[in-house]
Formats: sequence, C-alpha cells, structure tokens
Amino acid sequence: MPYERSIVNVVKERINEPRRFIQIVIGPRQTGKTTAVAQALAGYAYPHLAVEATKNESGVDWLRAQWYRARQLASSGAALLAIDEVQYVPNWSSAVKTLWDEDATAGIDLRVLLTGSSATLIQEGLDESLTGRFELIESTHWTYPECASAFGYSLDEFLFFGGYPGAAPLRHDRRRWLRYMNASVIEPSIVNDAMRLSEVRNPELMRRLFSTGAPYSGQEVSYRKLLGQLDDRGNTATIAHYLKLLGDAGVMSGLQKYDPKMLRQKASSPRIMVHDTALLTASFGRKRDSLLTDSDLRGRLVETAVGAYLVNLSYAGDVEVFWWREGDLEVDFVVTCEDAVCAIEVKSGRVKPTRGMAEFVVRNPEARPLVVGSTECPLEAFLSGEVELFA
Repeated sequence: MPYERSIVNVVKERINEPRRFIQIVIGPRQTGKTTAVAQALAGYAYPHLAVEATKNESGVDWLRAQWYRARQLASSGAALLAIDEVQYVPNWSSAVKTLWDEDATAGIDLRVLLTGSSATLIQEGLDESLTGRFELIESTHWTYPECASAFGYSLDEFLFFGGYPGAAPLRHDRRRWLRYMNASVIEPSIVNDAMRLSEVRNPELMRRLFSTGAPYSGQEVSYRKLLGQLDDRGNTATIAHYLKLLGDAGVMSGLQKYDPKMLRQKASSPRIMVHDTALLTASFGRKRDSLLTDSDLRGRLVETAVGAYLVNLSYAGDVEVFWWREGDLEVDFVVTCEDAVCAIEVKSGRVKPTRGMAEFVVRNPEARPLVVGSTECPLEAFLSGEVELFA
C-alpha cells in the first residue's frame, strides 16, 4: 500500500464534514500535496471533480467553468471540487469568493478543496477576500519517521538526503538524485514560487543567493558577507528581501537573533537555515560526500536537520524560531510559544563553546534548556517528535 501521511486523514475528515469552510492544503513544492489529496479522494463517498490549474493557461474563466461542472455533480446532493495549484489562476480568490457565496445563497452543497505551492501567494489571496471562509491544512517537509516508514531511511540517510519523497527512490544513484533535486525542486521553487511572490528585478541574484547561502546553513552570515560572496551585487535590503521570499517559498530562511526587543531581532545578522537537509546536500559542491564522515561537516548537517525540524514546526504558527549570541556566547536555537521559551543546544560532534546555554538561562530564567544529542534527548528521538519543547 502507498504510504499515507497523517495529513491524508486530516483532509478526509475535513471534506466529509458538512459544507462550512473552503479547505486549502498549503506547503512547499514537492512535499506531496497532490498525492495526499488523491489519497484522500480515493473511495470518497460523494461525486467529485479534481482538476489542476496550469501556469499561463488557467484563468478565471477556466476556474468558473470547472466550478459550473462541479455544480452539476451537486444537483442532487453533496459534491466536491478539488483544484490543484490554484495560485496559477490570476485573481483566483475573488472568483472563488463569488462562486462560494453564490452556492451558499442557493443552498448548493458543493465542498471545495484547494492546494497551492507557495504560502505567500495563497496567503495574499486569502487576505484579500476570503476571510472567514477557509481553513488551512499545512503540508510540511517530510519528517524522519515518515521517511523511515515510507522509504526505509536510516538516520544518516535522512540527514543526507532529506525529506523530499520524489527524490527518495534515487538515493542509490547520487548523480541522478542531484539532477532531480536541482531540476525538480530547487529551480522550480525559486523560479515558480519565490520569484512569483514579489517583483524580483534580478533573478540571477536570487539564484546565486540560494546557491551561496545554502552551504552556510546553520551559520550566522551577515548581509555584507553575503554581498561580498555575490560580488557586491545588489544591497543589503535586496538580499534581506530575497531571503524572505526564499523562506516563504519553503527553501531557505534567515533566522533572527532572539531578543525581547523586536527592533534588535530585525536588525541582526541572520542565521541561514535551509528548510530541508537535502537542500544543503544538493548545494554543497565537491565536499558533498564528506558531509556524513567529516566531524565538522556532519555537525553542520545535524544542526541543519534540527533547525529544519523547528522551522517546519513554525509553519503551523504555534512557535517562532530564533537563535542567540552575545559576544562569544551562543545558543543554537531559541523556540518561543507565547510566553514559553526553549533554548536548544545541538550536540553534533562539532567543537564549539558550551557556555552559551548557561548564560542564556541566567538571563532568561523562564527558558527550558534542551541539549539535542545528549543522553536525555537523543537526536533520533528529537527528530521523531518524541521530545516536548515546553514540558
């Protein structure tokens, strides 16, 4: 049987409920949104129409035509319309609002399920006109337990190859795996997602920002240093903006330093963090094969795996992820949830100062200290979601 993520059951439950909200499955590219919807629709009790919007070909008229087809299915009872990649329809949210409200007025029991690759593209549409009419279902990068169950990954395989399900069957042919990652994940995520989020005047600069920044995942990198690596093209504001777009597209973010003063958070140098270790591996260059065997490089891979896990937790909006440093004192990650704080140090084999955690707890006595990789918190248990952050 094909592996089913937990998100499949969420989708099943939502589309079987009485018509109440538009359900929107949202998440980064190649995390299995389309597959999850197809699995949820298998054996669905009501008539349904599943269609896919395509770039430059699906407009508002196309969307209306699909909606009218689905209404015919609902002429004698409940039915479902599922539209994949809805963000490719210009002004989709206004059209969906009008059609959804028409059905509500007419008493048509047409349930609607939408998916989209880009969080900001979807979110902008929701903010414009669909307030109060939708629920989000987050499709995040695959976790270690999911990859172990679906593909038989060992922990080291997960650290190296990450959580992209389409790439998993290729892991025994690293050249083929790398080509897939570049052609089917990285380039489309940048061109079709990040560059569509906002005006990008220098597409090549954004590509170079990713290829330059991803190998630094887990490290603090000043905007000025990034500019230097990019031959001083652009300016710090442009780099910060492009980094945010890459984060919204689900590939690479700049974590800010933790400080109760928000202005200092926003002004700080970012800690680069890819959202899946596969993105670090694919971007690493000639030393790629040493990521698991060189202690320093493995340490960066482990820290990236922990950071990516935390970033994916933040997608649901329940937590925020930062890091902390004062002078030579440092804490790898600081996770907050309302008033709760968890300070996380990753014990990864890298040689680095260890006094940062003690100082952070002195300054923030409410924080829970957690050392991932210790006897009390093994890396495998942490990545499996078995460790409470705010216990």
